Amino acid sequence: MDLKLENTEIDFLDRAIEFSKSAVAPNAQGWEDARRMPVDTMQAAANAGLVGLEIPEEYGGFGGRFRLKARVAEEIARDCFAFSFSLINNMGLAGKIARDAPSELAKRYLPEMMAGEAIGCTALSEPAAGSDFAAISTNARKVDGGWVITGEKAWITNAAAADLIFLYAQTDPELGWRGVAGFLIDAREDGVEQLLPTEIMGGHAIGTGGFKLHDHFVPEERLISSPGDGFKAAMNGVNAARTYVATMCCGMTEAAIKLAAGYASERAAFGTTISAFQGLRWDLADAQTDVEAARLLAYRAVSSVEAQTNAEIHAAHAKKFAARIADKHLTRCMQIMGAAGLKREYPLGRHIACARIANYVDGTTEIQNERIARNLIGS
Repeated sequence: MDLKLENTEIDFLDRAIEFSKSAVAPNAQGWEDARRMPVDTMQAAANAGLVGLEIPEEYGGFGGRFRLKARVAEEIARDCFAFSFSLINNMGLAGKIARDAPSELAKRYLPEMMAGEAIGCTALSEPAAGSDFAAISTNARKVDGGWVITGEKAWITNAAAADLIFLYAQTDPELGWRGVAGFLIDAREDGVEQLLPTEIMGGHAIGTGGFKLHDHFVPEERLISSPGDGFKAAMNGVNAARTYVATMCCGMTEAAIKLAAGYASERAAFGTTISAFQGLRWDLADAQTDVEAARLLAYRAVSSVEAQTNAEIHAAHAKKFAARIADKHLTRCMQIMGAAGLKREYPLGRHIACARIANYVDGTTEIQNERIARNLIGS
């Protein structure tokens, strides 16, 4: 199974790969050393036209399909999973504004996003509500002309530098998930406090952080997903995110396999190269087989998202399996390279940290199992 692309999409993908090799790969370790989100490279990606992937041509974008987004994510993740995830999330908000926001908001915000002058994020999680999304407590209170929002968001990709936020809030706790709505927030306005970036073990290019909203007023036209529709929109978005996280795990793991195989073909030991040892050869072969299987699951999920069918189970299988095989085989690739795999000149340490991240973002591996089990058992 493959994701067939049109010629123009292939050209876009090639441009993204070229950008990654020139602007991401040489700098990824430096970003990690500095523990920072590379806003300058995000701006360069926008100037290269990448942020406009999902934006229709009428707004000056490329108008690409979801499959192209998944493939771009996969290829950039070969060099840096963290930057790929950050870029894809920025693209995602731009695409959502183009699809769902009133035209006057699209005309206002999309030009600055495509120019790299504004970075976007989506704010679901809170300090006490992650995978249990229906439990969010950020409150939106209806007032004349709009809404007043109060609450805190945490573990948000791109929060370290985000200017625009698609934020989910509860409009009526008694309604549960039916009260959840989605709002477009301009973080540069009064009442939005940007918190310090979260200190994590790796993947700092993701820009993980949070926000506090203090009686922040949002005009009525920035209510993008009405109460009830907000929860459904969030779940559709999460299913899509799980699919491109899966493709990213495939790209990152396959890059490590190729690195380890190349190293093993040159490393001499006991009168031969270590690539001649059967145990090592078979470890690499098993790793590649798992990547091929994970890619099939991921591409099936991408196709389900594109077809607007129920992608929940396909996405759950894909993310669960891809994140697990990344965890397993990245450490094995480092072992194949011996102590050399620990060197900063190789990306394996960064990849291993990001494999851990992949097991948490957009629903933990355990949540994927719950989705799958519920589909099997019916409860």
